[in-house]
Amino acid sequence: MNYLKKIYCRTFQTGLKIALPFLPYRKPKIVGSVKALPDIIQKKKCSKVLIITDAGIRKLGLTRRLETALTNAGIPFCIYDKTVANPTTDNVSEAMNLYLDSGCDCIIGFGGGSSMDCAKAVGARIAKPKQSLAKMKGILKVHKKLPLLMAVPTTAGTGSETTLAAVITDAQTRYKYAINDFPLIPRYAVLDPKVTLSLPPFITATTGMDALTHAVEAYIGNSTTYGTRKDALLAVKLIFENIDTVYTDGSNVDARRNMLHASFYAGCAFTKSYVGYVHAIAHSLGGEYNVPHGLANAVILPMILEAYGEKIHKKLARLAVAAGLAEKDTPCDEAAGRFIQAIKDMKVRFGIGDRIPEIREEDIPKLSHYADKEANPLYPVPVLMNAAELEPFYYMLMEEPGESSGNEGSEETESRKGEDEDDRTGN
Repeated sequence: MNYLKKIYCRTFQTGLKIALPFLPYRKPKIVGSVKALPDIIQKKKCSKVLIITDAGIRKLGLTRRLETALTNAGIPFCIYDKTVANPTTDNVSEAMNLYLDSGCDCIIGFGGGSSMDCAKAVGARIAKPKQSLAKMKGILKVHKKLPLLMAVPTTAGTGSETTLAAVITDAQTRYKYAINDFPLIPRYAVLDPKVTLSLPPFITATTGMDALTHAVEAYIGNSTTYGTRKDALLAVKLIFENIDTVYTDGSNVDARRNMLHASFYAGCAFTKSYVGYVHAIAHSLGGEYNVPHGLANAVILPMILEAYGEKIHKKLARLAVAAGLAEKDTPCDEAAGRFIQAIKDMKVRFGIGDRIPEIREEDIPKLSHYADKEANPLYPVPVLMNAAELEPFYYMLMEEPGESSGNEGSEETESRKGEDEDDRTGN
């Protein structure tokens, strides 16, 4: 990256960091069960609910406890279940029309990051009916209060229940962009482990590593605060203590609950402190090839951490201590190496490879341009890179002729594949 662009990026990031204490960030109120939502809806004097989810969630019956609770409380509802992985502008339009035609006045995003992002975008369109989503792209362009928005994550990874962003894919161009504004933060986050119990092992792993990526990128960036550092460290601790348990024993309610809280705290960290090039690259792959976001993050994370080099060793050492991989007096370089190796070992245990075989060489200039455009100047990364400097990572991710990607679980079709989409940060 040339010198002038570096100055521009760092000046922009410094300005945002200075503004952080004055911006209206807030954490959603945590609710422990979907059964508590009818009381909230009634107290807020709402009369009809739109539940936004996907077909896989509906097929598995995960919304039934919520539907029963609403029915028993006499609260009418309707369901939009056509959300796809990497939700599109068409999804948002269809759900918005159902909301308006049915006379709804509150929204529940129920599912992975895709469903929650779709719900946020629908709320934004309801709040600003004369403005397209494309015109809301970027930072602080929504402004208006959304209808009551509640989020029920069915994966412990995206953190979308905590964030001020919705990531949407243009249905025509496949360009993926983020809408970032404070009204998009859900009012309530329902951390109910029972809705995550049927999550298959591979998606449990990739969504958990998605949360880990959020915490790590937020922590190693240059715009941290005391609060975001605390949240990121707690998230890392919880993930390392629980992810293997939920992978091997998905019925462990306590471990599932801990992973939901890890995802929540990681989401709180990156909402304020942002992410980095792992996410920028992953988003370009999700938009172009529909690569599940958590899987992409898991594949890419150790590669980018190694590329940052010594610049992040002190911070990785602190993460290693939180993860139980090192002591406080362990040399920073050694502790950082242990942390990166632990992530690589985690990938091996979970059957996550080192390649994204969907990548086509002719697409790489476009993909790196998308990543550059997303990350710079917004993300306060430890080491700045432009599109040309990001291109080599795509080549590293390409599958060599005759090589197996190693992503054995990525072919799972258990109707929940789309759930590990998408977080968002202005990412």
